[in-house]
Amino acid sequence: MKKSIFLGTLAVAGLAAGLASAQTMADVQARGTLKCGSNEGLAGFAAPDANGNMQGFDVSLCRAIAVAVLGDAQAVEFVPLTSQTRFTALAAGEVDVLVRNSTWTFSRDTDLKLDFVGVNYYDGQGFMVRKDLGVSSARELDGATVCIQTGTTTELNLADFFRVNGISYEPVPVATNAEGQQQYLAGACDVYTTDVSGLAATRATFENAGDHVILPEIVSKEPLGPVVRHGDNAWGDIVRWTLNAMIAAEEYGVTSANVAEMAAAPTMNPEINRLLGTEGELGAMIGLSKDWAVQVISAVGNYGEVFEAHIGENTPVGLARGLNAQWTNGGLLYSPPFR
Repeated sequence: MKKSIFLGTLAVAGLAAGLASAQTMADVQARGTLKCGSNEGLAGFAAPDANGNMQGFDVSLCRAIAVAVLGDAQAVEFVPLTSQTRFTALAAGEVDVLVRNSTWTFSRDTDLKLDFVGVNYYDGQGFMVRKDLGVSSARELDGATVCIQTGTTTELNLADFFRVNGISYEPVPVATNAEGQQQYLAGACDVYTTDVSGLAATRATFENAGDHVILPEIVSKEPLGPVVRHGDNAWGDIVRWTLNAMIAAEEYGVTSANVAEMAAAPTMNPEINRLLGTEGELGAMIGLSKDWAVQVISAVGNYGEVFEAHIGENTPVGLARGLNAQWTNGGLLYSPPFR
């Protein structure tokens, strides 16, 4: 009898957890829009175009999630958040998901009670200086003034790097990337430090970008990715597998140009068929339509298309794929199987 009561209690607890984890999905569908926490302005990642429409690498993931859940890439409300407010805004339910150049760390994942559900950009912290400073290595920065965004992992990494190398620096705290850029260009600091992708994006907006150089040292690991709240398991699955669908699509040669044709005629590769919903019932397992990945890739593109369009080597940001190449090309990009 006790065993039955115990099992009944577990079943009720499991049902309650399931209902709680499904809440964000229900809220988004009822609202008809996805609230995506985004950068307040970072070229190539999240910034308004000439018409005021948000564009960028991170923006594209927000739009992909909206397509998966709502069938509409435009059904997104972008909520600009600073490095200090981003995690509290997510925890408070002000946004449904955070896609804002945020580093996955132990304390953020556990102490802040958040879940990082994947990595959409493998990065590392670097340093940018003016060419006329005559510096070719970060180890030559003894006594330099350094603009640093508060509330970021870069603060701690900066202190670690200078301590390990036995050199000193004077921090110039800034609240946002825009303020850091302004202070750096005004000469308030010798160095600007943040993730290398952020440095490249910032430099791309300079009138004389060639006058500034990103030093060769990479002093940290910065796996950047989308974040949801603890306990939001069903919602976390949707965000995670939307990103994975974009990564897998690139690996298997599925693009925005050919996805409709490939979905109309199942291929000889069962992994592609499962991804595109022509085999199996994977969409139903996470509460989405059979062809949810087809819709995502058609509207937004695969990972490689998004990378090249917004931050690739032929854009002003000019980033090489590097660690963000597919695993088959020597990078770290890898999706778990669709099966």
